[in-house]
Amino acid sequence: MKLLIFTDLDGTLLNQDDYRYEAAIPVLEELKTRQIPVVPVTSKTRQEVETLRQEIKLEDPFIVENGSAIFVPLDSQQFVLDRKNEWEGYHLELLGCTYAQVRAGLMGIGTFIEESLRGFGDLSEREIEQLTGLSSEGVKQAKAREFTEPFVIPDRISSDRLQQVVEDFGFRVVVGDRFSHLIGSGAGKGKAVQWLKQHYASNPQDRLITIGLGNSPNDLEMLKAVDIAIVVPGNKGVHPRLRGRGWQVAPATGSQGWASAIATQLSKIDRSI
Repeated sequence: MKLLIFTDLDGTLLNQDDYRYEAAIPVLEELKTRQIPVVPVTSKTRQEVETLRQEIKLEDPFIVENGSAIFVPLDSQQFVLDRKNEWEGYHLELLGCTYAQVRAGLMGIGTFIEESLRGFGDLSEREIEQLTGLSSEGVKQAKAREFTEPFVIPDRISSDRLQQVVEDFGFRVVVGDRFSHLIGSGAGKGKAVQWLKQHYASNPQDRLITIGLGNSPNDLEMLKAVDIAIVVPGNKGVHPRLRGRGWQVAPATGSQGWASAIATQLSKIDRSI
């Protein structure tokens, strides 16, 4: 039996309000000892995830900007790759589009619906800091977009109307906790998870079990793509769009809930062996 864990970051492995993760450290160390991969699946940028990986000593692949790109370390022994797309120490699997393409798309969509859609490229660092609570350095890393553009939808715009226009322009829109994200049509957290599952180098005789943890609607595709889906509640409980799906719910918010949920799964697996 092999275990593969996919996890959202903000509000899941990281606390929603302060982005802390200390409660999860003992479980992360246990997973590393057991050689169980922990794959971040996030709307964050590569720079943001690289910083976090260094802090908590993760060495596994990671999925950035809502499933737009997958980065697999070239020295990874647990994922089988053809090595043809090498980029700065990684195998890069691009599912989405470039930042230039998505910025042009946002401008075109805004013009078509006669609204000014303000993305990260239009917001000052101070504005993003106020909207996110990130540090100054964190804001710089969050603005280092490579594949997608977070933007604010004006209240007067119908989400259904925007969704249709976005699709007509050849993109997708993903709703997150604080922003909506314009992404390429081929991108998606679920698609990225499926790609890594297919390239996981497990013995054919081993049973691969995948666990996914998330807290918001932009995690739906990921949670649907795994064997065991776990919802981490927010301060107001489980997000309405994640309720009633038969998924497990972590017993606490943020990193504490994440750690408790994973520890429970490890105990269940140990008892089943």
